[in-house]
Amino acid sequence: MAIRTHTLIALGAGVILGFSAALTTNVLAQRASDAAPAPRAGAAMPWEDAQLLAEVYERIKRDYVDEVDDHKLLDDAIRGMVSGLDSHSAFLDSEQFEEIRLSTMGSYPGVGIEVAADGSAVKILHPIQGSPAARAGIRAGDLIARIDGVAVGSDVVGAIEKLRGEAGTIVRLTVRRPSTGEVHEYTLKRTEVEVHSVEQVPLEPGFGYVRITGFSETTPQDLDRAIAQLNRQSPRGLKGLVLDLRNNPGGVLESGVAVADAFLDHGVIVTADGRTPDARFEMDATPGDVLNGAPLVVLVNSGTASAAEIVAGALKDHGRAELIGHRTYGKGTVQTVMPLSRGALKLTTSRYFTPSGASIHEKGILPDLAVEGREITPADLAGSTPLLDRDAEVRIALDALKAEVEHARTAPAALALVPVP
Repeated sequence: MAIRTHTLIALGAGVILGFSAALTTNVLAQRASDAAPAPRAGAAMPWEDAQLLAEVYERIKRDYVDEVDDHKLLDDAIRGMVSGLDSHSAFLDSEQFEEIRLSTMGSYPGVGIEVAADGSAVKILHPIQGSPAARAGIRAGDLIARIDGVAVGSDVVGAIEKLRGEAGTIVRLTVRRPSTGEVHEYTLKRTEVEVHSVEQVPLEPGFGYVRITGFSETTPQDLDRAIAQLNRQSPRGLKGLVLDLRNNPGGVLESGVAVADAFLDHGVIVTADGRTPDARFEMDATPGDVLNGAPLVVLVNSGTASAAEIVAGALKDHGRAELIGHRTYGKGTVQTVMPLSRGALKLTTSRYFTPSGASIHEKGILPDLAVEGREITPADLAGSTPLLDRDAEVRIALDALKAEVEHARTAPAALALVPVP
């Protein structure tokens, strides 16, 4: 998702206060008199609708088979109202708000493992390098059996909540290793874990590969470090780069724009239109290309969405990169997270457009070179064999880079054969 980091606290509070005031005032007025009150200019809710909402609330409180908590009723009503707008707007409770806040920061307090449900267990996908979990010897593929002595089962959300906590506190993990059947006990001290969304690996001399898994506040700096590392590993400099945005769901809008800017010298990156002044904007590239004009190929698929599509669309429209893979997801809207008195509102506030003026919403971006067949899962960079042997699409991208480099090398010689009048 593309999320603007700006927060509109006043606007969020105003919406809720307006809703509450309209509901209370209009319902009381209706109860006081059977005559319909005159409509008020700018009223947040017509009195008939406020009356209907009050009637439904009263019927539920009086007649529903089970007693329902008032807070739950209100939360459910708000969730329904917001989710009915579109599939990307949502009311976030305090825990969900904290989760989305942490996901955009690039760091969080915990032990440093990525987890997912695996049948009836919680599986460790990846211990983050340098984290307490990695230093203790926890491995990818391990299954978490208990946290602080309590069985976990397949409750991923519950496991994440228990793993996170204040830096310096202790958490105890019981882990089963399927490869050996052994059970290990770990006592870990939580710390501030840095989550890097950018990975890199050299492919062949002069050719590098960078994967961006999402866009957090630290992604632009992570990209700079990745390119610098590849340059150090290529004494003669990078002749070309594969940028992998497959299965990248997006994230912070400004970070996506900064990544596109890293490869562009000038021009529009993205424009957006909405109802408020903050929702209407244009973001442009600044001078400087981190690759100094070297060829760039971008891998995309149906999991490439939102801020990742902003990057792909800008690089494609400016002719800066060749897109290879499959049609992208097609999310052409921007959400703003607005803190409320309790929780937050994630609200669609803009529609965005690529530099050519195209809206990719529910359409996606077609790659320049479509890969035939079913999509493949990007290979893990930590594999024991070269990435090129494990990921066919990376091989296709590298071959395209080499062809472009060769074309650039031979083009001047061909031009020299043209007679000058």
